[in-house]
Amino acid sequence: EITSLLSLYGGQFSSEQEIRDNSPFWILSIPSEEMARGLMKRTVCAKSIFELWGHGRSAGELYAALRSYPMDKMLPYLQPDSTYKVHIHTFNKTLTQAQKIQKIDALEFLPFKGKVNLKNPEHIFWILEDYGMDPNKVPEEPFQLYFGRWIADGQRELIESYSVKKRHFIGNTSMDACLSFIMANHGRVKPNDIVYDPFVGTGGLLISSAHFGAYVCGADIDYNTIHGLGKASRKNQKWRGPDENIRANLRQYGLEKYYLDALVSDSSRPVWRKGMLFDAIITDPPYGIREATRRTGSQKEAVKSAERSTENHIFVSSSYHLSDIFFDLLKFAAEHLVMGGRLVYWLPIYRPEYTADIVPRHPCLKLISNCEQMLSSHTSRRLITMEKVKEFRDQDESSSSSDGQYLPYRGHNSFREKYFSGVTKRIAREEKDNQK
Repeated sequence: EITSLLSLYGGQFSSEQEIRDNSPFWILSIPSEEMARGLMKRTVCAKSIFELWGHGRSAGELYAALRSYPMDKMLPYLQPDSTYKVHIHTFNKTLTQAQKIQKIDALEFLPFKGKVNLKNPEHIFWILEDYGMDPNKVPEEPFQLYFGRWIADGQRELIESYSVKKRHFIGNTSMDACLSFIMANHGRVKPNDIVYDPFVGTGGLLISSAHFGAYVCGADIDYNTIHGLGKASRKNQKWRGPDENIRANLRQYGLEKYYLDALVSDSSRPVWRKGMLFDAIITDPPYGIREATRRTGSQKEAVKSAERSTENHIFVSSSYHLSDIFFDLLKFAAEHLVMGGRLVYWLPIYRPEYTADIVPRHPCLKLISNCEQMLSSHTSRRLITMEKVKEFRDQDESSSSSDGQYLPYRGHNSFREKYFSGVTKRIAREEKDNQK
């Protein structure tokens, strides 16, 4: 998420520090404080950002770094008419109040000239100490110490204010608010973008993109979900109410002006004209567990079921293999994303058999990131982010990419089809066992 936002707002990871695996502190190189604030207005993963005045592997190294920090950069925040306070944060260790005071007093060599104000200071300075990630092996001394001026906090409060529990219209698989904002940030969604979700469901992913000022639209094969009809997913509610729909969700958060529309449509048979339409495609395809994988078919095909909608429109739905879902999704993204636009989606995997070759590829799309969310000891899903780097041509569907990693996998004999079929069965089995 941070890497995507840095590419959007400017900046990069600093080469100053060797970042330990799983370290909670990162050093970034950002050109201006304004850019840093812009980044923190978006992130739900980062807690706070600071202007770093010094750091070291010991207290002595930290104090030496602070003494060498340019005085002209310090003085604007240490003036006699200003107020300040010093806050201490220790990761993976708790200090006594006496220990905290001792560490603050050790900074007396800094030229603080203002008055201390603990309730409402103009400037807040932080001492940050990293004691590692293992609560069973806490070292006596921290691995790293940092000192800096607080600039801004992240957007962690969005997780609560957009919680699915408080949402007007939900479904069986409505996306968690935190994850939906992370996906929007992976997609580098910005004001006036057009964002599309081809498996829109109840529109949870549209809400996070609209929050960041993008115009949103979606499609789904389920007529009842798009129109807010049928059985409710909420506990102690049998049927959906008259105003339970995607538009009502956006209206709930004051985002209705960003809602374009949602269509009843089969993602395997796109209804859009040829050409580039979308700045980002952000979606959570159905895995066939709690939401069925379906597509429209004909009477001659292997019919799964025949369903009748509330308007007496009859359609036939047939099975839609998981591997085919991803094949169609990547092809659609390659054709309809603008150059530099991003595709962000979830890929279910069975961990013991997972390899990087399982991740679907396309010659027009570059893999940007592949992040794992653990579901159980054996299953997880990976958040895949891809960026369009090449104009789409029809012959791309039958050719390999330049790095040889694109493998067509349409058809039931391919290793990907077999793999994803097995994933669906294993996840379903684990969910059934968990319910028992």
